[in-house]
Amino acid sequence: MSSEIIVSRPHYDSRAAAQGVHQKSPSLEQEVPQPSSGSATAGYRSAKYTPAEWFSNYQTILVQAGTNRRDAQNIQQESRTLSQDTEAAALKTQATGTRLLGERLQEIHSWKSELQRHIELLQADTESLLMVKKRLERALDATEHPYAIATDNLTCRARRLRAELVRDTVEEELLKEVDLIRSIQALLKTTAAQVVAQINVSTPSSWTKFTQDNLSTALQEDHATKTLRMLVEQMLQDTTEDLRVQCASVDRAFSLRCEDLIEAKTQLEMKLAQTLEQIGAQEKNIEVLQRAVHNKEAPLRVAQSRLYLRSLRPNMELCRDQPQLSLEGEVRQIDASLESLKQKLSEARSSLSRLEESRMALEKDISCKTNSLFIEREKCMIHRKRYPTVSVLSGY
Repeated sequence: MSSEIIVSRPHYDSRAAAQGVHQKSPSLEQEVPQPSSGSATAGYRSAKYTPAEWFSNYQTILVQAGTNRRDAQNIQQESRTLSQDTEAAALKTQATGTRLLGERLQEIHSWKSELQRHIELLQADTESLLMVKKRLERALDATEHPYAIATDNLTCRARRLRAELVRDTVEEELLKEVDLIRSIQALLKTTAAQVVAQINVSTPSSWTKFTQDNLSTALQEDHATKTLRMLVEQMLQDTTEDLRVQCASVDRAFSLRCEDLIEAKTQLEMKLAQTLEQIGAQEKNIEVLQRAVHNKEAPLRVAQSRLYLRSLRPNMELCRDQPQLSLEGEVRQIDASLESLKQKLSEARSSLSRLEESRMALEKDISCKTNSLFIEREKCMIHRKRYPTVSVLSGY
C-alpha cells in the first residue's frame, strides 16, 4: 500500500464568525508528521490534530489576539493621554517661563530706565558741579585783582612822607581786606578741592555692577552733590558779600581820610598865607626899625659932638650948665632909644626867622599832605574803582 501525507484541513467556526472574529490559520508550531506506512503506525496516534486540539489552538490564538489588541488600544489611549498631558504641561511650563521672562525683562527695563534716569540726573549734577567748579576757579582768579589793589594801596601809602606815614584807619581796613582776601582764597581753594573730589565720586561708569547699591550710592551722591552745590552757592554769596562790605569799608575810610587831608591841607594853606603875610609885615617892620636906628645916628653924633666941643671950654667956663645937662640928657635919651630900637630889631629878626621856619614847616607839611592826598585819591581810590563786580566775585 502506497504512503500519503495526511494534512488536517481548515475548520470554519460559525460561532467565531458570528462574533466577528477573523479566522486565522493555526500556526504550525510542530513539524509536519512524516509519512509512515500503515503497518508502521499500527498501535500509535495519528499525525493529525484532533478537533479539540484544533479548537483549543485557535481559541488560544483568538484570546491572545484580543489581549494584544486591547493592550495596543490601552497603549494608544495612554499614549494620546500622555501626549496631551505632556503637551499641556509643556505649554503651561513654557507659558510660565515666558511670563517670568517677560516679568524679568520688564523688571530689567524698569531698572534700566531708573538707572538711565539717575544717570541723566547724575550727569546733570556733574555738569552743574563742573560749572560750580569753574565759578570757584573764576572767583579765585577774581580775588587776585582785589588782592593786587589792596597790596598796591599799601605799597603806595608806604611812600607817604615823614609824619604822614601813620597807621591810620585806612591802613587798618586795608590790612583787614588783605587778610580777608587771603582767607577767602584759602576757602575757595578748599571748596574747589571738595568739588573736584565729589566729581571723581559721581561717575556714571560705577553704576554698571550692582544696581541696588549703585542706586543707593547715586541717591546719596546726588544728595551730597546738591548739598555741596548749595554750600558752594552760599559760600560764594557770603565771600562776595564780605569782600564788597570790606571794599565799602575801605572806600569809606579812604573818603574820610581824604576829607581829613583836605581839611588839614586847607588849614595849613590858610596858616601859610597868614604866615607869609606876617613875614611880609615883619620884613617891613624890620626896615622901619632899621631906618629908625639909622635916623637916630645923626642926632646922636650931633649931641656927642656938642658935648665934646663943650668939653674943650677953659677953666671956669667948663661948668655943668643947663645946655650941658640938656645935651647929656639928649645923649642918654638917644642911646636909650637906640637900645630899644636895636632890641626890637633883634626881636623882629628873630620873629622873622621863626616865621621863616614856620613857613618852611608849613610848606613841607602841605607838600606831604598834597602827596598823601595824591596817593589816596589819584592812586589808591582810582585803582579801587577797578574792583571786581559782584558777578565776577561770584564766579560768573
